[in-house]
Amino acid sequence: MCTNYRSPDEDTGFSQLKIDLGLLYRRNPWDREVYPDYRAPIITGDPIGRDGIVAVFGAWPKFLQPDRLDDRGKKKKKFDTYNARGEDVGSKPLYAKAWRDGQRCLIPARWVVEPCWETGKNVWHRIGLTDWAPYCVAGIWKRYEDADGRVLIGMSMLTLNADDHMLMKRMHRPNDEKRSVVIIQPGDYDEWLHTTNVEAARSMLQLRPAEEMWAEPVPG
Repeated sequence: MCTNYRSPDEDTGFSQLKIDLGLLYRRNPWDREVYPDYRAPIITGDPIGRDGIVAVFGAWPKFLQPDRLDDRGKKKKKFDTYNARGEDVGSKPLYAKAWRDGQRCLIPARWVVEPCWETGKNVWHRIGLTDWAPYCVAGIWKRYEDADGRVLIGMSMLTLNADDHMLMKRMHRPNDEKRSVVIIQPGDYDEWLHTTNVEAARSMLQLRPAEEMWAEPVPG
């Protein structure tokens, strides 16, 4: 489960990704360290994302969720929607319609951050490609519109089980399920964004081989 990632900025990756986000960044810069409910860029196949848009990390941002009370009148924890399970994204109430409607996106990243407990305590690790080149994570997005017609986009990263992945199985607590974000291959960008065949999109949900990835403790 990814709750924090490094987003590329104008100086570190737009040209390598071959995605034009420079104008968007100059007009509406975002925080490079992205956490739930933070703003970050995405690319969508929808006309609103032709040149990239800024979205909120979380398909249902917590500041939009109504308060829920338990039987004792205490506020319940709000839903975490920054990750969506790729295995059943098409059947979950929050994501099913967006998945059927092709509301997929690319989420540019330099690396994601995950907890590693190999030492017996959590050591945060950054995880990326072997040369720390930027990449795009598979995402799904939802649109919200207020009474004044202002639009907000929320997005989630898609993840898969990684119990057998040589790198990602090192992350998280020993008895927790291992999961990894899905890194879309550059040659699949257009099809991921534009295909109307959900099974073709689902076939692109594959883990990047461990030999193409790298992990190290987050620098001091």
